[in-house]
Parts: sequence; C-alpha cells; structure tokens
Amino acid sequence: MSVVTDAVAAVPAAAKKLSYGWIMIWLAVGLVLFSALRIVTGADDLDSSGTLRATLVAAIPIGLAGLGGLWAERAGIVNIGLEGMMILGTFGAGFFGYFVDPWVGVLGAIALGAIGGLIHAVATVTFGVDHIVSGVAINIISLGAVQYLAALAFTGEPGGGQTQSPTIKSLPSFTLGFLSDPLSDLEQKHWFVVSDLAAIARALVTNLSVLTILCLLLFVLTWWSLWRTSFGLRLRSCGESPAAAESLGVNVIRYKFTAVVISGGFAGLAGGFLALVASSTFRDGQTGGRGYIGLAAMIFGNWRPGGLLAGAGLFGYTDTLRLRGGGETIHGLLLLVAVGLILMAIWQLRKGRRVAGPVTGAIGVVIGLWYFFSDSIPEDLTGMTPYVTTLLVLALASQRLRMPAADGKPYRKGSAG
Repeated sequence: MSVVTDAVAAVPAAAKKLSYGWIMIWLAVGLVLFSALRIVTGADDLDSSGTLRATLVAAIPIGLAGLGGLWAERAGIVNIGLEGMMILGTFGAGFFGYFVDPWVGVLGAIALGAIGGLIHAVATVTFGVDHIVSGVAINIISLGAVQYLAALAFTGEPGGGQTQSPTIKSLPSFTLGFLSDPLSDLEQKHWFVVSDLAAIARALVTNLSVLTILCLLLFVLTWWSLWRTSFGLRLRSCGESPAAAESLGVNVIRYKFTAVVISGGFAGLAGGFLALVASSTFRDGQTGGRGYIGLAAMIFGNWRPGGLLAGAGLFGYTDTLRLRGGGETIHGLLLLVAVGLILMAIWQLRKGRRVAGPVTGAIGVVIGLWYFFSDSIPEDLTGMTPYVTTLLVLALASQRLRMPAADGKPYRKGSAG
C-alpha cells in the first residue's frame, strides 16, 4: 500500500496544522475575549450556559450533515443531496419514533438517509450522472416524497397532520445536579473568565441528551476511521487518485459506494436529531437548509472532522443568538467581529496580501462603526445571521482550503490501465 500512501500524502501542502498546544492557547484567548466582550457590552447571554447548551443542540445537526459530506467527498463524490437525505431522516425519526420507539426512530432516520445515499451512489458511481445534478434531484424528490408519506402516516393521529407528526417520546437525558447547581451559582456572579468557565461546564452537565453524546463521539470515530486505519487510507486514496488506488488492487467502486451510503446515514441521523432532540416532533421544512450549511462547515473545516466541528459550532452559535437574544445580543457580537477582522487585515498585510488585507480591514471598520452608532440590529437582519456568517467565513478561509484532488471527477473502473 506504499503507493496508495504516497498518492494520499503527495498532495499540495495546505496550511500548517495547529498543534494541540496552539489550539489550547487560541481557545484560552477566545474565552478571555468573550468574557471581556460580555463585560463591555453587558450582553450576559453571549456565553451563558443556556446559550451554550442551545448552541450544542443547534450545531449537532449541522455537524452531522457536514460529516456526511466529508465521508463522500473524501472518496471523491460531491454530495449536495445532504439536505434531501436530512429530510428523509426527519421523517424516519418521526414515523418510527412515534409508532415504535424513539431509539428505533434513530435507526429509522439513519436507514432512510442511507437509502438516499445509496440512490446517489448508484446515480453517480454506476451511471456517471453529474454529482450536482444527482444531489439536486435527491433534494427535490425527498421533499415531495416526505410530504406525501407524512400526509399518509400522520393524518388523523392525535396532534398530527399533513405537515407534522404527533409528539415523540423523549430520548434519555441526564443532569449532574451536584455539579450543575454550584456551577449555576458561580455563573450568576458574572466574574471575569471564572463565570464563563462555569457556564461552559454547566452546559455540559445539565439536561444533556444521550444522543448528543453519541453524536459527538461520531466525530472522533470518523477521525479514527479515516486517518488511523487502512480502510480510511484506501477510502481517501479513492478521493485523491482513484487510478493509483485501483492499480494496487483497491476496489474503488466499492469504497465509493460505502462512503456515500455512510454519508447518507450521517445526514439521516442529522435529520433524526432535529426531530427527536431539537423539537420532539417531525415537521415539514424542519431542516431549514442545514444540509447546505453542513457542506459549508465541512469546507470551512478543510475536509477534516475537527475543523468541521468548529465550523458547525460557529454557525450553530450565531443561529442560537438569533433565536435567544435577537438584535440586541447579536449587536454586542459586532464589536468582536470588527476587532477580529481588523486584526486579520493586519496579519494579511504582513503576509503581503495587498488586496485581501485592505478589503478585510474596511469590512472590519464598517462593522465597528455599525456597532458604535446603533443600539440593536433590526429583526429582519438577525434572521440572516447564520447565512451571512457562512459566506463571510468561507470568503476569509478560502485561501487555506484544499479539497480532495479527485473530488467530483468522473471515474470508470479500469481507468488505471
């Protein structure tokens, strides 16, 4: 497998990976900045335990959808059908969760999402359909199919109807009261940094769903599977150089099929999480474009689980601020964004980027002026926050990204010869 290893390793170098020490330093800096921002702006809800717990619930579906995209694209298949597979997952969770059991609903969500992934694999790998066309078709077909099936399944049920299921029984959750209560007292004191640390810890020990823990473990499992096993090496080689992988006996078609079906299962689980944990019911339009945001989080994370989780957390956080605090809380965040953009502009100028630096600095100055000359953000604009964040982050991170070399490219068995 040495040639496969070379095929995966001998790619254009991306930005240098951060060591764990630097990651901890940057996390500490971020904590200090948020604590200072909370004190300066008076927006205590910026990093309260309630906000952080809601952020986790909002980020998990985005992150799972992004994991689905990561599995597929690491094998060379663009999966823009994640949104449709999430929609299938919401129905699977709603149907099996209500009529059978919530845990069976989790399995049903994964199964229906995997079926969507299988259809995408057949279309793209077997028949050579353009990946984008196949993904868009799955999104459209899934939406119509789920609307039809939901009307058949839930009409006439108590609390159900054509567009929603009855309430689903809750999955188990836990609270460590001996930690939660003291941490709550410490959080309410609003001390610099200390109360912020208490809020983070309390969010992780209060009313946390078991499914949330399992979903977080899937990020670790994905990292281990793709970067620490021979299976993962072969799969990634299919996304970097399928011809080289095939020349060494790797069954490229099988690995692509496997990756896309797993991708659909992750997306289905993301939809199931929305139905079972985030709302305890299936509803039409429940995904709200999170499949596409998951793709953006995957790109932000440079096709790696750790960066993907950070991106999902960022998008989930902005969505949570919009729902919990509205314009006033997000207004306080403008100051941090302005300072961050100005510092980034200085860094870009030091790197010799004569266009990106001034543009980034100008955006930072505009946002800073917006903060100082306003008291709140109009409600019409707060709804755009997660999507504006998506575009802004991708624009600023685009220079360090490197997608798998063969991602989206057509492949035919025997091309290595």
